[in-house]
Amino acid sequence: MAATPDPASTGVRTLIPARIDRLPWSPFHTRMVVALGVAWILDGLEITVASAVADTLTKPETLHMSSAAVGLLATIYLAGEVVGALFFGSLSDKLGRRNLFMLTLAVYLVGSGLTALTLGNGAGWVVFLYATRFVAGMGIGGEYAAINSAIDELIPARYRGRVDIAVNGTYWAGAVLGTIGTYILLNHVDLSLGWRLGFLIGPVLGLVILLVRRHLPESPRWQIMHGKADAAEESIKQIEEEVEHGGRSLPPVDEKKAIEVTPAERIGYVALARVLFREYPSRAVLGASLMISQSFLYNAIFFTYTLVLGKFYGVSSEATPIYLIAFAVGNLVGPFALGHLFDTLGRRKMISGTYVVSGVLLAITAVLFYAGALNAITQTIAWCVIFFFASAGASAGYLTVSEIFPLEVRAKAIAVFFAIAQCFGALGPVIYGALIGTGEHPVRLFIGYLLGAAVMIAGGLVARFLAVDAEGKSLEDIAQPLAAAGRRGRTRAEGASSPFST
Repeated sequence: MAATPDPASTGVRTLIPARIDRLPWSPFHTRMVVALGVAWILDGLEITVASAVADTLTKPETLHMSSAAVGLLATIYLAGEVVGALFFGSLSDKLGRRNLFMLTLAVYLVGSGLTALTLGNGAGWVVFLYATRFVAGMGIGGEYAAINSAIDELIPARYRGRVDIAVNGTYWAGAVLGTIGTYILLNHVDLSLGWRLGFLIGPVLGLVILLVRRHLPESPRWQIMHGKADAAEESIKQIEEEVEHGGRSLPPVDEKKAIEVTPAERIGYVALARVLFREYPSRAVLGASLMISQSFLYNAIFFTYTLVLGKFYGVSSEATPIYLIAFAVGNLVGPFALGHLFDTLGRRKMISGTYVVSGVLLAITAVLFYAGALNAITQTIAWCVIFFFASAGASAGYLTVSEIFPLEVRAKAIAVFFAIAQCFGALGPVIYGALIGTGEHPVRLFIGYLLGAAVMIAGGLVARFLAVDAEGKSLEDIAQPLAAAGRRGRTRAEGASSPFST
């Protein structure tokens, strides 16, 4: 079953993708998901900590920053995520998944760790603080590209949907951890020390995970597509031996599932644009629609959550962490409860369903809000129900862009759509912050909620018509590698050059 050179060409005939997809679930997969999936926990943790300590950083006993200067921290962190995703996404396709998920975590550790060493509020220290937040953001942005690629390429096809969605959903476990951690630190530790310890929660967790990641293999799929046949064989054997060591027997692989690949040269973002818009235009529209709609809704609601509680329901800032935890739990439960349905009922039904249902529920909640029928508790319950579905849908957006494009450009494709989503999502807090204002005009927020509902429903309708039925399919069947022998001829025969091909 080893990858063997084809004497008639420079290609390599391999069964490695089929060998990965026939694997049963094993402790290896659990360890891999834990080690790699922590990326989303760290992102949720970072954003929650930064939000929780925002007011603290304006106090004289800490950094005595202005509100505008503190608000800029979030913008710089998000900008770092975009730059990191694009930069490290390209490197992940070029240098490998393992190299990058080690590097990006190290970058995050340095950035977030140094944030806690901001010792003053002079111009130099402010620049230092902004620089460390940008570096931390770069590390997390790079994680999104490298980790989604690695998980999808190492998880057997029949589990890929539920695992990817659950892993993306753990962002909210980080939000819960960050909320609880900062609540304790800011209320029971000296403020000058408490906010610093808050920014060290993530690096401590990341340092432990870095040690676990050291023992994970490179993606055999990436290796075989880049001419590293021997290394790919060694990686897949390591995985198979670990599975068999746990008492699981592996069935033989059908030789008909072998594919032949000719390692391709490096593919840049210009070549990626050609792949997206020439061969997969409808998939590009699908990916952009899903990522933009979920990012806009999430940033709009999450970053203004405490404003709504305070301005419209009179909830004190000291009590908002309790509501935030409830909101985060609703978001966390959704992907775990619904994830398996993306592999059984299918991607198209579940993606379109979660987007449309969350949009409709948001519209209903908007009407109840405008009618004055809600209080802080019932509003929070409503949001928990809405985002139970929206969270699974948002995670499916990341799953979609990571599985519907060829392996050679997978990480870059994730990076591009992530960057697009972040840019559009950044508009959400600005728009909704203006709509909330002083809380004297609920009709403005009512219109804003209807806008968010329309955006999500539109994303669901796009998925209904353009989603790829990827459930249970090998990645190579969903999108044939660019390096696959004879790919161009088969692509034309299958009509992939049509503007409506998927």
